[in-house]
Parts: sequence; C-alpha cells; structure tokens
Amino acid sequence: MRKLTIGLAVVMSTALTGSLQAADMTSGSYCPVAGGAKLLAIESNASLTTEVVRLMDEAVAVADSPQWINSGRPAFVWASEAKVACGKAYGYLRSEYRDEDYLNKCECFHARMVEYMY
Repeated sequence: MRKLTIGLAVVMSTALTGSLQAADMTSGSYCPVAGGAKLLAIESNASLTTEVVRLMDEAVAVADSPQWINSGRPAFVWASEAKVACGKAYGYLRSEYRDEDYLNKCECFHARMVEYMY
C-alpha cells in the first residue's frame, strides 16, 4: 500500500507540475511572441475584437473536436488555453479595455495550438 501511495504522489506531483508549466510564458520557450503580439498592433477595437473572436472560435473548435481530444499531440491542451485566454481578452474588449497580457496569451496559445496540429 505504501508503494502505491508514494507512486501515486509522484504521478500527481509530476502531472500538477507539468500542467502549471504548460502556460508559463516567462521562460520564452513556449511563446516567443509573449511580449509583442501582432494583435497589439491592431488599432481599431472593432477589428481587434473580430480577430480575437476568430482565434477563440478556432480554439473552441479544436478543443471540442474528438480528433484532437483523443490525439497524442498537445494541440488540445493549447486549444484549451487559447480559448480561455482569447475569451478573457474578448471580455475585456467588450468593455473597451485592451488587456495586453490576455491578448499576448491569446495569440501565443493559438499559435502553439496550430503548431501542434500540423
């Protein structure tokens, strides 16, 4: 029983650590665009909102697709991250506020999703 408990603790610790690092943008290895997303260059809030919604819709489609859910590739993980980040960016945009962190994350996580799809 002790071996099972220790083994489970190691597995859970590894799983939790891995999931916490999945969206870490500070290392630079996950998101080379973390500091300067192209979304930030879009001046019109209407155009920016349209682009964020497009990225979010694509991420939702991948996150809901059995093809990617059951795939061994991490596209599903990045799609899940992208849909949340883009959703939050969209929510802020509806209030006429540009949250640079979520815009950066939206673009970055979407790019990572696409990278693992092809």
